[in-house]
Amino acid sequence: MDYAKHEAKAHARETMRGIWAAALNPFDKDLAFDEAGLRRNIRHWIDDLGIRGLFIAGKQGEFWSMSLEERKHNMSVAVDECAGKAGTIMSISDQNVGTVLELGRHAEACGADYVVVHAPMLSFCHDRGEVLYNYYKYLCDRLDIGIAMWSHPDSGYLMEPETCARIAELPNIMAIKYSVPREMYARLTRMVGDRILVSTSAEEDWLDNIEELGWQLYLCSSPPYQIQTRNDRRMHEYTELAFAGKFDAARRVRDSLAPVREAIRKTKPGGKPTAHGKYWQELLGQVGGRVRHPMLELTETEKASVCAAFEDCGLHL
Repeated sequence: MDYAKHEAKAHARETMRGIWAAALNPFDKDLAFDEAGLRRNIRHWIDDLGIRGLFIAGKQGEFWSMSLEERKHNMSVAVDECAGKAGTIMSISDQNVGTVLELGRHAEACGADYVVVHAPMLSFCHDRGEVLYNYYKYLCDRLDIGIAMWSHPDSGYLMEPETCARIAELPNIMAIKYSVPREMYARLTRMVGDRILVSTSAEEDWLDNIEELGWQLYLCSSPPYQIQTRNDRRMHEYTELAFAGKFDAARRVRDSLAPVREAIRKTKPGGKPTAHGKYWQELLGQVGGRVRHPMLELTETEKASVCAAFEDCGLHL
């Protein structure tokens, strides 16, 4: 880390800008972590697509299927491959807080820029505000690295904006990935001002959030490397137009990606999002690979449907 704990908020506002993508982890035919494949993908994402930062070892990366040592290795590989050319934010999420701390200390030691911690599942708990504040405070007290909150329906609840705003006062809380309805994340944005960066993973809303909410960060999901190619960087293009205040031009570029979004949406089986994403990567020439249990693989019929939609979606390879 090249910032002190109390500088985390300012450092994030300076360095976390533009498009940050969540990495899918490639697993080979034997379901082993494909380090070479991930390195190849990272080089493409940074060098060819201009992605500014990577979200590593998250749910897109199937972290829950990986051993503790695999997760640490995943982080170290990403830091090494990014090598100062792109930022890194490591998911250290786990239901066991000791594991969260161990991964957080590894992230600090291996040179990660930031970490992100998913809101925990809370059994039998209905009054969550104080529980969540103390959870994040416990981590902030023991880690120096900048910490992003992460709220998603997968926890079984959504963190209230008021709770998030209170947690945002902790010294090294610097961002939130807030997968909630727009009214909630707009309200939180107004509440926290420039104390922390607020973002959500909905790519279709990214332009509106730049224009209407003053957002600077897309944090993050897989669209940055699934709806773009070396020769077709429309997400990057409309982002830069929006940052320059050219919103009408940005909107035209964003809207031109509608056929790509629809091709992904209509061919993604409800129970197989990860396998779909990896197969789409392979059609783009990236390394996809297999998924680990309990995720399911695509059938050959499903692959044929995805391939046909991909060929007609208008992405320029």
